[in-house]
Amino acid sequence: MQLNLDNLEGINGLVERVNELRRDPRVKRMVEDRMEEFRQVHEMDTYKWYEELVYCLLTAYASAVMGQKCVDALCLGKVLLEGSEDSIRRVLVETGHRFPNKRSEYIYNTRTLAPVIKETIQGFHDSKEARKWLVKNVKGLGWKEGSHYLRNIGIFDLAIIDRHILNNLREFELLEEDGKKGLTRKRYLAIEELLDVVAEKLRLEPGELDLYMWYRKTGKVLK
Repeated sequence: MQLNLDNLEGINGLVERVNELRRDPRVKRMVEDRMEEFRQVHEMDTYKWYEELVYCLLTAYASAVMGQKCVDALCLGKVLLEGSEDSIRRVLVETGHRFPNKRSEYIYNTRTLAPVIKETIQGFHDSKEARKWLVKNVKGLGWKEGSHYLRNIGIFDLAIIDRHILNNLREFELLEEDGKKGLTRKRYLAIEELLDVVAEKLRLEPGELDLYMWYRKTGKVLK
């Protein structure tokens, strides 16, 4: 992986494209509404924070739509908080998740976090320490998913780096790689530094920048 941190033309090009979207009232409203949803979740109880954790476990290598569909199905009949690992797996199979066996294991093994996840996350001095703890202690949650989770509970200062974000960076020649390698911790944090530069130029939080960059490649503003 080669990051082109000195490519000011590329950085400014990406900044301008994002600013174009910010000047579009429809897109700006979509992003602002989604950000407000995250802020509302931040004020909710620990069980809502746990639902968001499960959502992020379910979206890894799946779609955002599928992740939410599975969470909704698990919450129906209290399977999420009270069901056995096998009952969780059955719900995921019925809902159509690609990886029902592993995901049911991950979810079942995180259940002890449900009553304490909000207190735990709020006990960290900064979001990077919280993310490090999540990656270490929640099986199935990597650097991207940990950042995704924190953004979805209203913490916006970390980048969520997925293939759509990487494609934005390649488009402006800010990243040179074939896209086949996974994001190690070192690669993730290096790309995050680049996105911090872009976010600072735009006077946006990285978590908000992500929504605009995601929209550029998908035409959607999903959580």
